[in-house]
Amino acid sequence: MIQFLLNRELRSEQRLDPNVTVLNYLREHVGKPGTKEGCASGDCGACTVVVGERTLDAGGREQLRYRTLNSCLTFVSSLHGKQLITVEDLKHQGRLHSVQQAMVDCHGSQCGFCTPGFVMSLFALQKNSDADAEPTAHHAKAHEALAGNLCRCTGYRPILAAADQACCQASPDQFDDRQAETLAQLRAIAPQEIAELNSGDKRCLVPLTIADLADLYGAHPEARLLAGGTDLALEVTQFHRSLPVMIYVGNVAEMKGIESFEDRLEIGAATPLTDCVESLAADYPDFGELLQRFASLQIRNQGTLGGNIGNASPIGDTPPLLIALGAQLRLRKGDATRTLALEDYFLDYRVTARQDSEFIEKVIVPRARAGWAFRAYKVSKRLDDDISAVCAAFNLRIADGVVQEARIAFGGMAAIPKRATACETALIGAAWYPGVIERACQALAEDFTPLSDFRASKEYRLLIAQNLLRKCFIELQTPAVDTRVTAYV
Repeated sequence: MIQFLLNRELRSEQRLDPNVTVLNYLREHVGKPGTKEGCASGDCGACTVVVGERTLDAGGREQLRYRTLNSCLTFVSSLHGKQLITVEDLKHQGRLHSVQQAMVDCHGSQCGFCTPGFVMSLFALQKNSDADAEPTAHHAKAHEALAGNLCRCTGYRPILAAADQACCQASPDQFDDRQAETLAQLRAIAPQEIAELNSGDKRCLVPLTIADLADLYGAHPEARLLAGGTDLALEVTQFHRSLPVMIYVGNVAEMKGIESFEDRLEIGAATPLTDCVESLAADYPDFGELLQRFASLQIRNQGTLGGNIGNASPIGDTPPLLIALGAQLRLRKGDATRTLALEDYFLDYRVTARQDSEFIEKVIVPRARAGWAFRAYKVSKRLDDDISAVCAAFNLRIADGVVQEARIAFGGMAAIPKRATACETALIGAAWYPGVIERACQALAEDFTPLSDFRASKEYRLLIAQNLLRKCFIELQTPAVDTRVTAYV
């Protein structure tokens, strides 16, 4: 059985089909149709809801953390021990919530279909904003928070005005008044043992420890591991498949969080991408910039670093960067663990070196080292909330005008994220000057034979890859000019 709060109401589910998404649960099981389905793929944001969880602030005090999610990509099992807030929950004692009132005051709703999703994104934005911050800070946060919500009526200007009003004129609401009560309710239903949703022919297991996860996966090697679900849920919502057995890893504490050491970061595989940005950006600013463009905030709040690696997509955003940095994976099967270089994890299209019942426990990322320069670029049709056509990462050590070491990796150029070894060979030991860069660009044609698809032709991909190397050269030649804005079409 799993338990969660639907606003203030305790919900207990045991016999529910684990393939049911939060979106369909709300609309079909509990009669809350305010949350809309626009795309069922996490692109439009019409289905946005907010999830509240217990966490600790900087002073060690318990508080609620509110984050937006795409309910169309969230299975109900992932709500275990949490609070779910929908658009119906915001109105209180006959009065609109301040974010709803801001949408009214600023004429932010046109056809209205997308409005509930925008309202929920504004609600979470308000909860995570400092009312005393400078207006420019509010603008930037609003653009980030709303990048995953699409308005087909092109009403963005009044919606952004509503965001400004909601954040600058925020006042305590019923959720603030009930925070202590909600925290007490969440403590009372905090998971204490392995939970399960079981509809008879389908089941989802929810372990609490990494040992439990290893045992369950060993007993059910056919199970699909569920973390954020932003990729896995598409099998249900887009391809209409049924997933007979899932194991949800989001409640395994040992797989969440980041440990910082002098020489490395150890990132739990179930750590949401939102939580990875600050630590990775501190050592590698380009990594942080690229993560800010990774899908939408709703997706980053759900999607995990381990999931972005584990699904073995050739156009995943993080693997090329991690390969260029020399990242490793800690894999676990039962009680046994092994460490594998990330570049050796990918074997072929959607084929990896992972054994049956083996899972990614941690991602180990080397810390930035003196003398090395790291650059990363993502080329996509849209700046925000889009998939790469080409993703490139360059990690170079240049001394006295000569390339001493080079690690270069690309996504979107082959069936797997892959190092450009011929390009690296052309650079290592050579002077860092235009003629060498041109030879290295030609070497990329030896490294990759890209395919054409609806995102880009093979010729375009190769040319872009070469131009990104040239861009890296220009940036490292002129370090005084900040040109590290990530590329896009």
